[in-house]
Amino acid sequence: MAERKPYLLRLDPALLTALQRWAEDDLRSLNGQLEFLLRRALQQAGRLPEEEAAGGRRRAPGARGERS
Repeated sequence: MAERKPYLLRLDPALLTALQRWAEDDLRSLNGQLEFLLRRALQQAGRLPEEEAAGGRRRAPGARGERS
């Protein structure tokens, strides 16, 4: 697994509460939810290579979003 780097993040309390609820609904930790959302936003903006967006795993041929 890739090395994780700690980073201090200051959030508005209401935003933090909403993120915590969303993480619980998705059965993720808050950290996992934040990483998921950031990775998805970077991928949608075209700022993250597809391999990294998939967590370092290549998508199988014919996977959603892959062009033939």
